Amino acid sequence: MLKSDRMRLEIAWGDGNAAEVSAPRLRAACRCAWCSRERIDGTFAASFETITIDRLAAVGDYAINIAFSDGHARGIYPWAYLQKIVSADGRAAPPIASSAAASAQFHGGPCE
Repeated sequence: MLKSDRMRLEIAWGDGNAAEVSAPRLRAACRCAWCSRERIDGTFAASFETITIDRLAAVGDYAINIAFSDGHARGIYPWAYLQKIVSADGRAAPPIASSAAASAQFHGGPCE
């Protein structure tokens, strides 16, 4: 679920857990070819503090595409990669009701 401030994305996992990750963290974790090239070239932005999420789009059943306020919309974030981001940040939330999520998914917010 995209939070109303567009600065955070809450993800409900199929095991009943939920996690929240910030838009700046997601933008910094983009693995698209463009961002990968910028990292290699040393031109990747040092910070994305003011970034918000503009749009979410499902990519099959395995991922989401996130469009950010800086115009970047190339990254595909597989559920497994999102779990790695959350685990690395130590932001796993306590379990939620298992009926809330049969599998990793997002709800609400702009989704095309």
